[in-house]
Formats: sequence, structure tokens, C-alpha cells
Amino acid sequence: MRTANPALRADTFTGFGRVAAAEAMTIQGTVNKALIMLLCVLITAVWVWNLFFQTRNPGVVMPWLLVGTIGGLIVALVTIFKQEWAGVTAPLYALLEGLAIGGISAIFEAQFPGIVIQAVALTFGTCLALLLAYKSGLIRATENFKLGVAAATGGIFLFYLITFILSFFGVRVSIFYASGWVGIAFSLVVCVIAALNLVLDFDFIEQGAAAGAPKYMEWYGAFGLMVTLIWLYLEILRLLAKLRSRD
Repeated sequence: MRTANPALRADTFTGFGRVAAAEAMTIQGTVNKALIMLLCVLITAVWVWNLFFQTRNPGVVMPWLLVGTIGGLIVALVTIFKQEWAGVTAPLYALLEGLAIGGISAIFEAQFPGIVIQAVALTFGTCLALLLAYKSGLIRATENFKLGVAAATGGIFLFYLITFILSFFGVRVSIFYASGWVGIAFSLVVCVIAALNLVLDFDFIEQGAAAGAPKYMEWYGAFGLMVTLIWLYLEILRLLAKLRSRD
């Protein structure tokens, strides 16, 4: 099984051996854990959001944004390498990412009123549509599909990494980040690839439940799904900001 999500690798659900049914991972259990993680994201995001709009000063939320971004990355890496800790690290990751998302969302909202509710609606609408398409068989996670999405996702992150490194040397590839048609087209492609990763995540979680993975893998599966959802939300937010900038 292939997936572009670093949290859900090809060997994620192998090597455990089948456990007792009562102690095994289930799809419903993973959904429940994902909802808990969404609540964790919401709690800290709303707190930082309110902090920003009480002062209208980005400097107030920037420390929390940095704590959420860096802390979330560290906890994500720990979770990937210590899957059995996911029951603790996955909710912690969600709380930290909420700090980052709350700050980023508030700053975008101050510049483009109403953009956040649009981004949230599009993110969950996309997730629901792809879930229905996946369950109905309209979209199938074939090996070629997985390989194509994984390759495209890897290319996007490599591009982000290269542009990030170049920025330290004063080189900026602004055409892809500006609100021109090239930048909009680029963001649209990234949003599509991020959305297609959800199909891979659905398939991977389903395969894990079928394999009888241990119960703690429900938290890990929910964590992998949350990584993709957060990425998709941020990319949609960026795309909407580019479109609004042209008004």
C-alpha cells in the first residue's frame, strides 16, 4: 500500500499480528478519535482567534503561532516514530496545531472578512464528498492512483522545501505565491492533490481495520487523517485569499 501521507506509510499497519476483536482497531473507533482531535483543534484555535481579535495585534498571537507550528511538527515526528504513544501525542498534536491554525486564520480573517468560514466549509465539504465517492466506488484507491498522488505530493513538498531554502538567500519564486493567475492555478492544483490524499487516508485506515491492528492505531489513523485535513484547510485558505486579492 502506498500513501503520500508521511504518517501513514506502506508498513504502518504491518508487523502487529492479529489481536482480539475487542482490542482491535475499527473504522468507527478511528472516526471517534478523529472527532476528538477536531475538538482539540477547535478549542485552542478559538482561544488564539479571540486573543487576536481582542487586540487586533498580530504580534500578540505570533508566539502562539510559532509554538503551535514548531511544537506540532515535533510531536508529529514523535507520533510517527512512536505509534504506540499516539493516544497521548495525537491529541497533543491537535491542540498545538489549533494554536497555529487559530493564529493564521485570525490574520487572514482580519484581511478578508468571511474567508475562514468559507475555507472551513470547503474543507469539510470536500472531505465528505470524497468519502462518499470512495465508499460508493466512484473513486478507487488503485496502486496507480496511489503512486500518482504520492508522486505529486512529494513534488509539492520538494518545491516548498526548495523555495523555503532559497528564501534564505534572497531568492523568491513569487509568481507561484502571488495572486496572479499562475499563483491561483498553482494553489488550485495543490488543493486538488491535498484532497486526493484523503482518499489514500480513507483506504489506509480501512486496510488497518481489516488487518486487525491494535486499538491504539485508531489514534494513529486519526492523526494521519488530521494531518491531511489541516494541510487541505491551509491550502484552501491560501487559494481563497489569492482569489479575494483580485477583487
